[in-house]
Amino acid sequence: MAQRLRIALALALAIVVALAAPAVASAAKGSKGKKPDKQFYVSLGDSYSIGYQPGPPGQLGTGTTDGYANQLPKLARKRGYKLKLVNFGCGGETTTSILERTTACIVGPPEGQPVYTGQTQAAAAEAFLKKHRGVVKLVTVSIGGNDVTVCANSPDPGGCVTEALERLRANLATLVQRLRGAAGKRVKIVGLTYPDVILGLWVTGNENDRNLASASVVVFRDLINPALKQQYESVGGVFVDVTAATDAYFPLDQTTVLPPYGELPIAVATVCRISYYCELRDIHLKPEGYLEMAKLIAETLPKKK
Repeated sequence: MAQRLRIALALALAIVVALAAPAVASAAKGSKGKKPDKQFYVSLGDSYSIGYQPGPPGQLGTGTTDGYANQLPKLARKRGYKLKLVNFGCGGETTTSILERTTACIVGPPEGQPVYTGQTQAAAAEAFLKKHRGVVKLVTVSIGGNDVTVCANSPDPGGCVTEALERLRANLATLVQRLRGAAGKRVKIVGLTYPDVILGLWVTGNENDRNLASASVVVFRDLINPALKQQYESVGGVFVDVTAATDAYFPLDQTTVLPPYGELPIAVATVCRISYYCELRDIHLKPEGYLEMAKLIAETLPKKK
């Protein structure tokens, strides 16, 4: 009798497992083959992608829920999308390190996001995309800023930028091709550039700083952004020109008044308003700055009827 009971229990357990397996598989597709109620939004990149906020003087800042990646799902809901964020971003990442770093990320996104020590950020995101094909709606990438910002302090800024752009193009081409291959043809990939925070040097009043601020606009407009745009569009992605959207291309003789700085070029005033650069010489954005980026990404999503 006891043996029969054990056999019956084993059979019952096997039936339960057999019935449960298809249920898990169908959950990814939704009931009766319909699209899932919620789809994944995958974020990759540098400190901008994790909503980095500076810490007290002498202390490292942290990733926060104030970044564009965290603010985007709420904006996307207004356009008919239900997105669940999966954020692989890491502060300090470059187009080289996103492909090569396997050590732990020192400053990552807030808790609850993937930990992938032993893998590169690119490989971790690639594996997730392959595993979740059909349930990923959006991929955003913010990378390249750290490749070129170091050139602001170089004795040869022009040569530094030229070398940095060569690496950026090659590395980004590899990254976006891998992401497209892992995600599939239908997933929207949105590549981002940056506000030209170097414009904030204008507030010092120093002539050399103002010359550098003016030159930075040309570097973004004619060098960095075309390089980024070319690579994202090469895989059918969308390029979002955050530089243009944050007023960087306004002529510097067009001014406004911004306390406590007084009269400033509109392009400079916008950078002072949305970033910490004018007050702290920190390249990162305030929450309202990241919100502006989130709005730009949301606008790439067609409204659902």
